[in-house]
Amino acid sequence: MMKVFKKICLGLALSTMLVQCESSLDPEVFSEAAPDQLFSSLDGTLSILYGAYSNVAAVNTNDAADALVAEESMTDVMFTTAGAIDVWATNFMDFILDGVGSRLYSVYWNKPYQGIRNANNILDNIEDANLTEAQKTLIAAEARFVRAWGYNNLYFDFGPTPLRTSTSQELELPKASEEEMLTFIETELLAVIPDLPDPGEEELYGRAHKGAAMGLLTKFYLNTGQWQKSADMAQDIIDLQYYELFPDYFGLFQVANEGNRELVWIRPGKADLDRTAGISIMNYAYPPNFASHPPTGLTFCEGCRNFATQLRMRNDFYNSFAADDRRASLIITEYVNSNGETIDLSPPNDNPRPFKYWPADDIAGPSYGNDIPVIRYADILLARAEALNRLNGPNQESIDLINEVRERAGLDDLVLTDFGSAEALNEAILIERGWEFYLEGIRRDDLIRHGEFISRAQERGNPAQPHHVRYPIPQFALDANPVLEQNDGY
Repeated sequence: MMKVFKKICLGLALSTMLVQCESSLDPEVFSEAAPDQLFSSLDGTLSILYGAYSNVAAVNTNDAADALVAEESMTDVMFTTAGAIDVWATNFMDFILDGVGSRLYSVYWNKPYQGIRNANNILDNIEDANLTEAQKTLIAAEARFVRAWGYNNLYFDFGPTPLRTSTSQELELPKASEEEMLTFIETELLAVIPDLPDPGEEELYGRAHKGAAMGLLTKFYLNTGQWQKSADMAQDIIDLQYYELFPDYFGLFQVANEGNRELVWIRPGKADLDRTAGISIMNYAYPPNFASHPPTGLTFCEGCRNFATQLRMRNDFYNSFAADDRRASLIITEYVNSNGETIDLSPPNDNPRPFKYWPADDIAGPSYGNDIPVIRYADILLARAEALNRLNGPNQESIDLINEVRERAGLDDLVLTDFGSAEALNEAILIERGWEFYLEGIRRDDLIRHGEFISRAQERGNPAQPHHVRYPIPQFALDANPVLEQNDGY
């Protein structure tokens, strides 16, 4: 039975990371101006930890939606038009990567480092904090998890970056080497697994657990080509016998089903008018003058927003879905506008709209409370399938793992004899992952890993070059740190 997670209020520092609700636990919010107080109590220490979670999750205002959409628009899945996209998306969508032309460089660079700063502050002071030994052990493990998560994000965006592991280090640090960066992320995540709670046993929904660390490692190994380690870690997650595929893809991402056992690690969302931790993708996905979607009964709510920027699904990608693939149920191809007219969005009339983060009863103006998946159990199954294929070529276990995901989608099983080479099965896995994980911030990494990120962009007419698999170091970071060098090619 799906575990029901209780979300507890934990003060202002938590409000941008975890969902607020009624609770007797309402700690004092500690100011950065009073550092002597921060570690004098559990509440003060947790305020720093939750700030670290919040920073790396980057769900404030439009940050989550803009960052997801910008990355996705660099791939074969989606693109944006109109509105304020020149402020954030165009720089990425058109592969005009200059380190200055989009506000998202701050989100991709500053947010992880802000979380890392908070984590280092905890780790530098935890031994002297007024906490029990058990509390120290758990909070230190969570701080190291968040720090590793931040560096994981930085690495797959920018490659090696300065490795800050203490607040006492010099302000100006050069980039770490590839080996230093990769070793640090791996060893930190491996080290914290024993001290983190089992999945479902964490004290608060949104805090780290063993499954989250193992899931990050599975994907880290996969995206760095460490196939055996990825296959083994994925199997360890399967062996936990905790995770399972949610039976209904349409409902998987809805607020009513948050905390389900497919979600290995998430970025929690919260609907509020201040948009401290909401997800605003629907505001971009609504087509012009959207009023309703009769097939599902969805209506445009009072107070909802329809931003000028329009998020559209590429026709070729939409057409690649089988007619009976249930995963396409979260893509609308027609709607009724405010004039009562039925508008056809199906190719080639316009472009379908991804309604993956389907609105529910948790709406506050432009803010929606859907949790954003970072890693799902479906990802773990397909990661192991790919890793085994990379190691051994087509094999029955890989086929079985893929079919487990396809079964929920309502598709026929794949057959081993249909794949005569590892390359053929790899291509099938890449296609499957596109259908399964669109608009979850995964497609860019998948295409890079399969060596198709640049070539597919060039086929669409973008000026993509091989060095664009990494973003440029933002100019503001170079200006602030004279020993920091720009990435190759920029």
